[in-house]
Amino acid sequence: MTRSIMLSFAFLPQRLPAVIQTLRQYNSCAQVEPNYLNSNSIEAGPDLSCSYTYSCNCEITKLGRCGKVKDARHLFDNMPQPDAVSYASMINVYLKNHDLPSAERLFQAMPTSNVVAESAMISGYAKAGRIGDARQVFDRMENRNVYSWTSLISGYFSCGQVDEARRLFGHMPVKNAVSWTTMILGYARNNMVDEARHVFNLMPERNTVSWTVMIKALIDNDQFDEALSIFNDMPQRNLYSWNIIIFVLLIANRASEAIKLFDSMPCRNAISWTTMVTGLAHNNMTQLAREYFDRLPNKDVAAWNAMIAAYVDQGLVAEAAELFSLMHERNVVTWNLMIDGYTKSGSKEEALKHLILMLRFCFRPNGTTIVTMYSRNGDVTSARFVFDHLREKDMASWNAMVSAYSNHGYGHHALQVFAHMLRSGTKPDEITFVGVLSACSHAGLVNKGQRVFNSMSHVYDIVPKAQHYSCLVDILGRAGLVDEATKVVRMMPASEKDAAVLGALLGAYRFHGDIRMASLIGEALQELEPGSAGGYVLLATIYAARGKWDEFARVRKKMKERKVNKVPGFSQIQVKGRSHVLYARDRSHPQAAEIWGLLQEKLLPHMWEMRYSKYRSPEQELN
Repeated sequence: MTRSIMLSFAFLPQRLPAVIQTLRQYNSCAQVEPNYLNSNSIEAGPDLSCSYTYSCNCEITKLGRCGKVKDARHLFDNMPQPDAVSYASMINVYLKNHDLPSAERLFQAMPTSNVVAESAMISGYAKAGRIGDARQVFDRMENRNVYSWTSLISGYFSCGQVDEARRLFGHMPVKNAVSWTTMILGYARNNMVDEARHVFNLMPERNTVSWTVMIKALIDNDQFDEALSIFNDMPQRNLYSWNIIIFVLLIANRASEAIKLFDSMPCRNAISWTTMVTGLAHNNMTQLAREYFDRLPNKDVAAWNAMIAAYVDQGLVAEAAELFSLMHERNVVTWNLMIDGYTKSGSKEEALKHLILMLRFCFRPNGTTIVTMYSRNGDVTSARFVFDHLREKDMASWNAMVSAYSNHGYGHHALQVFAHMLRSGTKPDEITFVGVLSACSHAGLVNKGQRVFNSMSHVYDIVPKAQHYSCLVDILGRAGLVDEATKVVRMMPASEKDAAVLGALLGAYRFHGDIRMASLIGEALQELEPGSAGGYVLLATIYAARGKWDEFARVRKKMKERKVNKVPGFSQIQVKGRSHVLYARDRSHPQAAEIWGLLQEKLLPHMWEMRYSKYRSPEQELN
């Protein structure tokens, strides 16, 4: 509160209601009882009335910021003589709390309009997509300010009417940094980053916001080097610009540059440190991420969660659990991270234990996390039960349920969930289509899979990625349509031809016995990812199945020369709360003799009888 307002209160009679005295607490969201205010509360002269009106206007604004819309309206309604600012303040309260109809009714009831209220309504209409109503208010204005022009320009950009926004900007009599920055932001949000850069270059004077907006626009369009160049030219940098550039360098796997930039920061906040923790973990530098976490002076919950998430993503659940136990304060994100971590590691009992504890501490679990937890533990029925009882289903929960059915081979069930998703009005995303296409592959639905794939770009405006192409190739390959699968690979963008796509095509030719084509694709796959064992192993398996031992030996020799090691398969089980990991042909487990003895005596003979061991006897399997 300013000194002048404080002085005015010194003359207020002591018998005025307590709510008037409460206005002294302007700098906090104090408990205000506006129902004490009425038209009989004022006994002073015109100066006191003017001061009171000003104070009420300030209080209306403050209550709106705190979300107390009803209290703000009650105060407004009990003002003896609300002025133009009072109306504008109350209209802004409605708009900031997403109540356009109430703002509209009050605006229409104003005895005389003013530029502040009119500009606020232009902004409100524009944000609601009612650009025609915004333009009507603008055209009726007798006096327009920069804010009213800028609000309408921003509205046109939001509605995709770029030409109209450009035309309006050209007619502006006076432009300031805000209007220029609005043009940059508008072009950027409409994926016209070159035009945004052109406007930025034309700006007569740039402020920190305009520099930052330009950097963000370039980042959003994957022009990381250009963004870094702008940042280096920036005369005055704010914390946001530092943090976002460091973040960009980290996600671009340029950790050394990010570390150097971080060390040169004049000041840092919690976001700076948390960005480093998350980004270094993204670069598989988990130990270094922990060092930065330990250096963080005042760790908030977000920082703890970032470090726990880093451990969970790397499969280091024990380390995540250690941090979890040290936390003094946890939120819903913390609990969901731990449940997700235990779920990924196969520790079903620990995941359920943490779910129960989470509920006991009155946290509402993330429904998607619970669906995923049951799904990964093979309990699709429980996953569906949780999914069906979610109060609100968002994109992530629909995707989790589609993936749950798809990953467990229930293709038709996955497609039913997908159909329900579309009927609910939820628009599918890239992850949805990976699950649906995989479901079509498992269910052998070739035509359905092709229609779903084509609908991505034609109906939902989603550009297919490598994962989607590999699913389509797998669908066609499993159905014996290897020529069609090959045509898909030849016609797809070169940038999306990754190992997954070629691996799916190689699998198709392996299944249908075309050794020549399999050999060509296998060689291409090895060159694409020379350090990955997948292509070598698959091609070697094809040669071995056909008895081509010279070719088999050649592939194995190439693996040895390139020092490519096959990651051994493993199984993970829990016995009495303890997790046991058993690798293929590994005899290092303390109970290895008992385990292998049980295999030899019971399991392998049974497998032999069931003809699972197609080429080797139980004795050969163990040697």
